[in-house]
Amino acid sequence: MSHETDLVAEIRDLRVEIAQRAIVDGVDLRVVPGRVTALVGASGSGKTTTGLALLGEYPPGARVTGEVRRSGDGPVGYVPQHPAAVLNPARRVSALLDDIARDRVRGLPRAQRRTAARERVREALAAAQLPDPEALLRRYPHQLSGGQQQRVVLAQALLLGARVIVADEPTTGQDALTKRGVVDQLAAVADRGIAVVLLSHDLDVVRALADEVLVLRAGRVVESGPAQRLWHAPRHAWTRRLLAEHVPALADETGADSAQNGLAPARRPAPPEPDRPARAEADEDAPGPARHPVLRVSHLTARHHGGARTGTTTVLRAPHLALHPGECLAVVGRSGSGKTTLARCLAGLHRDHDGEILLDGTPLPRSLRRRSRAQLAAVQYVFQDARAAFDEHRPVLAQVARTAVRLRGTDEETATDEALTTLASLGLPDGPVRRRPGELSGGELQRAALARALLAHPRVLVCDEITSGLDTVTRRGILDLLTALVRDRDDLALVLITHDLDTAALAHRIAVLDAGELVEQGPARRVLTEPRHPFTAALAETIARLGTYTRA
Repeated sequence: MSHETDLVAEIRDLRVEIAQRAIVDGVDLRVVPGRVTALVGASGSGKTTTGLALLGEYPPGARVTGEVRRSGDGPVGYVPQHPAAVLNPARRVSALLDDIARDRVRGLPRAQRRTAARERVREALAAAQLPDPEALLRRYPHQLSGGQQQRVVLAQALLLGARVIVADEPTTGQDALTKRGVVDQLAAVADRGIAVVLLSHDLDVVRALADEVLVLRAGRVVESGPAQRLWHAPRHAWTRRLLAEHVPALADETGADSAQNGLAPARRPAPPEPDRPARAEADEDAPGPARHPVLRVSHLTARHHGGARTGTTTVLRAPHLALHPGECLAVVGRSGSGKTTLARCLAGLHRDHDGEILLDGTPLPRSLRRRSRAQLAAVQYVFQDARAAFDEHRPVLAQVARTAVRLRGTDEETATDEALTTLASLGLPDGPVRRRPGELSGGELQRAALARALLAHPRVLVCDEITSGLDTVTRRGILDLLTALVRDRDDLALVLITHDLDTAALAHRIAVLDAGELVEQGPARRVLTEPRHPFTAALAETIARLGTYTRA
């Protein structure tokens, strides 16, 4: 184990200002080989800005003071929260990784380079927990799930031979089984003497991995110290609040000591029974007789095209799925199981599919471009990567208001007033929403994206992992809002794409996908407490084990 004096990087008194507003103020950070240092805090607290400072990268127009030092020759690897932004969409995964691997084997005899490079790629993919590498290497980034994209970027960092890896929300949008794999991998990275700087809102992952923790709020470090001390005896009110918001979703009926410490217990609770729509559920997989479904999926089969050499791959089969007004349906499964493909089919963003998607009994065109304004307004999609969904050159408020103008014919003044009201109800005041997207945090942009969808007055709202990149406090606020929307608007139905069974427990019904197959569906309480498919049972068991995992 390395000593504290063997620093590979250090930040001293870092201050980053944008438009005379400090987004990081007086941050100190020591990066030690073989140790995991975690930065935690709410969205917008300065975690990513601090992490990127180790790479010498700052927001455009930023004024930077303080000192950032890196020792040694090894590069700093960066695994971003939204990996699609750093993966070239025009190149296959094999090309993205081969370019790096070839540089790493240039010292070998020419005859050995190709084989050695390919072996390094395979090792990196295996280390990043990516199964079936040969099939994955043939795909383009857009044909991968968010979790698969994340692990490809991790493989790139491993191929680079980085001495420091900055992992920015590396488990965002990933299921419990995959998350456990990432935790194991990052622990193995640290065990090889590589320093890991973990930027994360996921306190289970932080507890499992971190040696040291820095808690940030509004750009300042409000508390720091050894991880176990923070869990057992948090000193700052904000740390205690983050832990308190985390515990209710994981604490069991006998977990008083766990709740005090902010630790996750080994057993998962039975989820609360939410208020149900007024309809019968005698047959849990069939629509109730009291209300007709607002959306029905029938014999849906979706495909990806891999090109002339690889042909077509079936990525999703959903024989039957129904969604009723006033109902929340959670779709859960592993990364790459087909969750996002299903969501994109519903929204008209994935046209290569057979079967029918019916809105109020009328088939929806497969392509977004063929849907009418009314159909576009009726089914709204909120993306996991909110930043990529906004035009970086226009103020957020104008983009949110534009939805009401374009899809409902509202005049601009009325649309702006409605946008401001909706944004305020989501916790976004007038000032920030008049800025460009680059000046807002990920959590702020996620709320803005939700407001933009709501301005369409949708019948069906599809939310794709919209809380996966948020801290515990912000996540709870968003989930409370979504729950209230479904409760108060009996004409609205919600499709919640999530990897998190605690989030899924808030839904009325759950559909489980595994390897592109719809393997189970039914009332949330039954699916979570009496799972009928082995995959569902394994998912719940892994979440319980992850909550009690710690590094050796």
